Amino acid sequence: MLNNEILREFLLETHENLALLDSDLITLEKNPTEKNTLAQVFRTLHSVKGTAGFMGLVKLESVAHSAESLLSKLRAGEMRFNPTIATAMLQVVDAIREMLASIEASGEEGTGDYSALTAEVDRLREAGENEAPTVPSPAPAQVVEQRVAEQPVVEHPAGAAPIAPQPSVVPVMAPPPPPVAAHSPAETIVIPPPETATETKAANVADSNIRVDVGLLDKLMTLVGELVLARNQILQYSASHEDDAFLGAVQRLNLLTTELQASVMKTRMQPIGNVLNKFPRIVRDLALACGKKVRFEMDGQDTELDKTLIEAIRDPLTHIVRNAIDHGIEPPETRKSRGKPEEGRLRMVAYHEGGKVIIEISDDGGGIDEARVRDKALSAKLVSPEVAAGMSRQELLRLIFLPGFSTADRVTQFSGRGVGMDVVRTNIERIGGAVDIESPPGQGTTIRTKIPLTLAIIPALIIVSGGQRYAIPQVSLLELVRLDPQQALRGIERIQGAPVYRLRGTLLPMVFLDEQLQLAVTRGATDDLNIIVLQADDRPFGLIVDAIRDTEEIVVKPLQQQLKGISVFAGAAIMGDGRVALVLDVLGLAQRASVIPGLKSRAVGERERPAAPAESAGQTLLLFAPSAGGQMAMPLSLVARLEEFPRSSLENLGARQVVQYRGEILPLVDVSRELASLGGHACATKRHEDDASDTVSVVVYAAGEQRAGLIVDRILDIVHDQVATRARANRPGVLFTAIVQEKVTEFIDVAALVRAATTDLLQATT
Repeated sequence: MLNNEILREFLLETHENLALLDSDLITLEKNPTEKNTLAQVFRTLHSVKGTAGFMGLVKLESVAHSAESLLSKLRAGEMRFNPTIATAMLQVVDAIREMLASIEASGEEGTGDYSALTAEVDRLREAGENEAPTVPSPAPAQVVEQRVAEQPVVEHPAGAAPIAPQPSVVPVMAPPPPPVAAHSPAETIVIPPPETATETKAANVADSNIRVDVGLLDKLMTLVGELVLARNQILQYSASHEDDAFLGAVQRLNLLTTELQASVMKTRMQPIGNVLNKFPRIVRDLALACGKKVRFEMDGQDTELDKTLIEAIRDPLTHIVRNAIDHGIEPPETRKSRGKPEEGRLRMVAYHEGGKVIIEISDDGGGIDEARVRDKALSAKLVSPEVAAGMSRQELLRLIFLPGFSTADRVTQFSGRGVGMDVVRTNIERIGGAVDIESPPGQGTTIRTKIPLTLAIIPALIIVSGGQRYAIPQVSLLELVRLDPQQALRGIERIQGAPVYRLRGTLLPMVFLDEQLQLAVTRGATDDLNIIVLQADDRPFGLIVDAIRDTEEIVVKPLQQQLKGISVFAGAAIMGDGRVALVLDVLGLAQRASVIPGLKSRAVGERERPAAPAESAGQTLLLFAPSAGGQMAMPLSLVARLEEFPRSSLENLGARQVVQYRGEILPLVDVSRELASLGGHACATKRHEDDASDTVSVVVYAAGEQRAGLIVDRILDIVHDQVATRARANRPGVLFTAIVQEKVTEFIDVAALVRAATTDLLQATT
């Protein structure tokens, strides 16, 4: 059995070298003339061979020596690097990984037979670059699954010391100098060149770094978190004392704690390139298996992220890359027929923005067909037809994140099981991040993930509402606004019953925290109004609270299992006085208050109940009064917006009224007149002859790309009702009649009314 410490160092160093080999070999395949990269690959394998020989690992030494001999001929210019050699060298890397896994588990190289691989590498070395490639391509399922999956977790035998995962501080290893070789058929004698100043500097850098177990760093981070809590308690206690010596010691403790916290957090920060550098090999293997040509580009590898988060995003990014190659980028012949280059482009970019790390993965494929997404969601009963009809293109695209959703027609080893993008969103949101998608028709797809820099200690704004303290993560904070009672009276408006505030010309939805959390209202009519402007899913809104205390660094503790289902809370924190404050989940709060759609929460949580009849499940309805009087209803899911237009802005186009709306011509349908027209009757409407300056209430209907405005007399209410009692409709344009809120209500056939209006409009324009 090998010495544990020597074995540990060998395994860690070799795993690091193999990670670099993957990336370097892919680079060489694209640019065979990269002499520096070729020299780096040669030195890496030479180092692996030498260490394996020293430790008596015969198989590992033999495989590495065979590859080194081939690389020596390449480096001498006698051969040219090509895809066949790249495949063979990548197989060598995989073989070395297999042996390392066996060594890690048992201290032995295992029973694998690699003689065929070494013989093939030797044959390539002897054949030269002009021979027709005969190296068998790796089996797609086996190789791709191996590269797409994470590195296997090796179980340690009883009594064996566990091998630490990749360290948080990556040392700078001084590569062995290129050997000066005396060529001989039997052996190669390596004569080390004289030491240079550059190599001396590299050796000094390597000596200044050490490997630290990640578990130790995690424990150190936990202790620093507890120290921050103790510091906060002492700072709060010192506020009521005037002893100069005590206050000076407290201030010194505060500075030291802050510096220690920053240093420990820095040890956990790693370049995101540690994850991204693994993707060139994954992309290559997937492209070969799928029969596609893909050029992979990366940018922002130096962007730093907490190591825990780096490990957490590995699987989601792998799923995204796999879908981009399998679903997004077309086969070469399809791309050629569409006027595109045969080689597709996949680009991954990482950068900092607003206290978060943004990772964008984009391809130049065919994009996402929204109609196909809608049809698949309906066939899988993930959404109801009413909801699907009222969805915008962006909302339809987000359906791909629903559990069980897949547009694949068949199940392969890469896709079709309906678990990929659901896993992506679940894992990203589990660490406090967010994911969104953009896919212009025919122009490819971009998936953007936003990830917090760290989860351990975060700055937060402490607020009070209903006599309770809460913490709001500062990354979601845009600005603070305070209004005196007179300003609040003038500034807060209500549009269809929803409070809004006009902030520098932009209407900002208002959310009262005490109402959302069902707290006791302690705010008086003569009190100032405190508005916290937050951002959720790129949409700003104002949160009205009773008081704003201060900013403070908090240690976020996860909620117990019984409380995890409450979407408005992200965790808890112990404050300076020892009491607990709940941390608000800004995204969940915005969804609860209907500031943003709740589709995202359904994608992570429970799917919508399929095939539930409206009578039992209930639905949300918009109630309105037509100009002819009475009460009518339509599903709220079909409503895009509620608008009021000056009557003077209405124009005539043929027999129809239209209005200019957001850069397009919006056809208008007077509900009362249209129903009377469908029934063949004249319409008796309640119109004022002299109300030319009055406004017109319009319900904007949207189904896919189709839009129309329904003219009504006034909006009555938005209710959720089971619609238990129904009666058959007595006129065209009405689906049925039911009792809603103790009133007989007609449910209009919106699609029929809009269809009639748009048909007339098309006739008028042709």
